[in-house]
Amino acid sequence: MRRSERRSHGAGPGKAALEEQLNGGAVPVIAGASGLRGDSLATSPPAVTHGARRSTESEVYDDGTNTFFWQAHTLTVLFILTCTLGYVTLLEETPQDTAYNTKRGIVASILVFLCFGVTQAKDGPFSRPHPAYWRFWLCVSVVYELFLIFILFQTVHDGRQFMKFIDTNLGVPLPERDYGGNCLIYDPGNETDPFHNVWDKLDGFVPAHFLGWYIKTLMIRDWWMCMIISVMFEFLEYSLEHQLPNFSECWWDHWIMDVLLCNGLGIYCGMKTLGWLSLKTYKWQGLWNIPTYKGKMKRIAFQFTPYSWVKFEWKPASSLRRWLAVCGIMFIFLLAELNTFYLKFVLWMPPEHYLVLLRLVFFVNVGGVAMREIYDFMDDPKFHKKLGQQAWLVAAITATEFLIVVKYDPYTLTLSLPFYITQCWILGIMLVLVWTVWRFFIRDITLRYKEIRRQKQEHRYGKDKGLSNGDGHAALADEHSGNKLREKKL
Repeated sequence: MRRSERRSHGAGPGKAALEEQLNGGAVPVIAGASGLRGDSLATSPPAVTHGARRSTESEVYDDGTNTFFWQAHTLTVLFILTCTLGYVTLLEETPQDTAYNTKRGIVASILVFLCFGVTQAKDGPFSRPHPAYWRFWLCVSVVYELFLIFILFQTVHDGRQFMKFIDTNLGVPLPERDYGGNCLIYDPGNETDPFHNVWDKLDGFVPAHFLGWYIKTLMIRDWWMCMIISVMFEFLEYSLEHQLPNFSECWWDHWIMDVLLCNGLGIYCGMKTLGWLSLKTYKWQGLWNIPTYKGKMKRIAFQFTPYSWVKFEWKPASSLRRWLAVCGIMFIFLLAELNTFYLKFVLWMPPEHYLVLLRLVFFVNVGGVAMREIYDFMDDPKFHKKLGQQAWLVAAITATEFLIVVKYDPYTLTLSLPFYITQCWILGIMLVLVWTVWRFFIRDITLRYKEIRRQKQEHRYGKDKGLSNGDGHAALADEHSGNKLREKKL
């Protein structure tokens, strides 16, 4: 999110203007002696006017207060990190357990890298609750991608057994739960509880579905794209249930519980939240500039809301570039969803394992930043000349996860689709291709031809009208000269 306009409330020019980016770029708007990062002294930028703000972006008013938590602490972090390493080196006796030392060394290396990234990495488009928070998840993305690369280069057996170093309960094949079976909503054969099939499906994944689609709606910010992705994933579950047993669900589980209730309700609540965020007034004051305790508590709560807001207008049918970009976004979303199930299957992780939950938490935090960077890159390619760093990492992570699935269990992935499912997918792909060719090639050529014909007709009509006007003037001139000759003769 970028700065649009800042109204001063008695703050001098030396105050720092926190956030976000000028014209959606990667350079934060700074003023006076302190910037967003506060790493060095910065000169005051030119004033930002309404012309620098897109029509879909909200106005922001900030008094420019720069507190202790918004200043850089690079030397402080470096001092604490050095003291910690010195304590481990000089005062702590190194155990003789090789496996323990290896684990601790890897964890310490990751922590040092995270400390470096949080203090030195480039800021992204978000800054609330704090820029360091988003820099932390950017560094976690790098660590996770390196971990996936390491797993990719192992043999199937070694990769699965390596998971034992993380959790000793892993590395053991686990049976997948079958969600199909008896699909009767009302089972008259069970007199004790005829609705037992419904209650069996109401597990912890129901609120997870709702919360997941609520957050995805906040990321994508478009009702149509969310609904298409939701419905498409159910079609993918139908198509791939011969590969993964837990894709086999009852029809009412697919379309009533998932699409209508969990996903649909999550999308609806997400759209309502988006409407509130787009209408919200983004006026920020320093905590100590607010006189009442109620105002201070409200300001603390709003610290966890966006600094400003940009409404996403994807407009997929406006150009071929935007159409391909939207299709690519939906493809990456669906592939990331499928990777969740296939990674559990090939790495032998139970669905309730904490690593599965941590992966979902990871994508929740990096997905919003990635979508904003993709939108800026697609909506304003002249200013954003390259894809954002978080979007690049998310795409690389999704591709690497899929490659791990391909390598670890190619047999499952190569199980042929049923013939009727293959026909349905071929028909759907052909319809999309035909519509693409018609919309961006045939229709454009036809409209261009009609426009050329119209211009030619207007040009010909104007030329004919000019000629007729010229003949009229000539006749009047002849008549006038004839009158003069007659006057001379008389």
